[in-house]
Amino acid sequence: MLLSKLHALFCLCTCLALVYPFDWQDLNPVAYIKSEAWVSNMQALIAAASIGQTKIPRGNGSYSVGCTDLMFNYTNKGTFLRLYYPSQDDGHSDTLWIPNKEYFLGLSKFVGTHWLVGKIMNLLFGSVTIPAAWNAPLRTGEKYPLIIFTHGLGAFRTIYSAIGIDLASYGFIVAAIEHRDGSAASTYYFKDQSAVETGSKSWLYLRTLKRGEEEFPLRNEQVRQRAKECSQALSLILDIDHGRPVTNVLDLEFDVEQLKDSIDRDKIAVIGHSFGGATVIQTLSEDQRFRCGIALDAWMLPMGDEVYSRIPQPLFFINLERFQYPSNIIRIKKCFLPDRERKMITIKGAVHHNLVDFTFVSSKMIGYLFTLKGNIDSNVVISLSNKASLAFLQKHLGLQKDFDQWDSLVEGEDDNLILGTNIDTTNHEATLQNSTGIERPNLD
Repeated sequence: MLLSKLHALFCLCTCLALVYPFDWQDLNPVAYIKSEAWVSNMQALIAAASIGQTKIPRGNGSYSVGCTDLMFNYTNKGTFLRLYYPSQDDGHSDTLWIPNKEYFLGLSKFVGTHWLVGKIMNLLFGSVTIPAAWNAPLRTGEKYPLIIFTHGLGAFRTIYSAIGIDLASYGFIVAAIEHRDGSAASTYYFKDQSAVETGSKSWLYLRTLKRGEEEFPLRNEQVRQRAKECSQALSLILDIDHGRPVTNVLDLEFDVEQLKDSIDRDKIAVIGHSFGGATVIQTLSEDQRFRCGIALDAWMLPMGDEVYSRIPQPLFFINLERFQYPSNIIRIKKCFLPDRERKMITIKGAVHHNLVDFTFVSSKMIGYLFTLKGNIDSNVVISLSNKASLAFLQKHLGLQKDFDQWDSLVEGEDDNLILGTNIDTTNHEATLQNSTGIERPNLD
């Protein structure tokens, strides 16, 4: 679901083939890729694709933002995350957005295209950076509220930086997990200590449905593992906060010990997009250390019915108008029980991918044609979502900030917002079917 519209890049391949004819059945395509013609053609394609492209936005808060990657335990059972945090402004370089070509290969596999699409994606986006200082020192002297962020299906830890950077600029530490349940487009681990020392990565790619396999059992199993991974990440970060010695397998310049005494342990939330929205709900139902949760355009199919009544914490749904559909809203409304704090707003004209970084790095033509962008400016969508989130977090984490200036957004009071949902479920068949291809969201 998430990023499925990256078929846009397959369209780019098609355009390239039309403008620069090439027989893709050639017995030696690798030789062509290494040729001068390939390089020249790709330069022309990249130039065309960049028209109307924008940059991933800087944070709007008062804090400088740093970024690093943390891996605790080198096996596929360990925790892997990207950390955004308030930093000292000491001139470190910007962070590479997608740091390995295998992530682009994973995306090409996810959208069901040729591996050459991954090559093209790497050429288009492999050098993109984000406005966060790589391995910059943590700004010390205060305790920060903590957010665990969980990505969508076919995504990975790095591609929600517009959200992570903005929240960190307002004084949060944001830990964006890379899930190992088979829902990430790509992720990696190390087989043993020797592989760690040599940097020999073992890659895991998206677990796709097998022929005839029903979707709900797989997704429900995955959402349960994802929730455990959120809790495991929280436990590790709190252990570090307590001063427990922990080694970052990635051996980066960032000193993990800086995080000691940096977390406000009573102010912890979980946020997620799409499949991550379902993960937020599952996590809240299992771990009371999370004080509240925010589900961004949640995909609810993975949820078991037993979960809805097990969430005492406040929960905020921020929906995007062109994604939601009746059966999904029916599931969301099951969370709205008496004496439970629940809020829901919908951003008008927004599409599912407006909350993913690809909405910024894709050109206007590709963005609109393949619904990486909606009828509303992507910067406006991110701003509304993040400001509403900050207001909700202030109220339910007890923050002494000025985020209450955006309380009206939580109530849907903006020309670009709807309080609740735009979806009419009155006459919709309430029997929800979980098999593949039934009750799919509108991504067009």
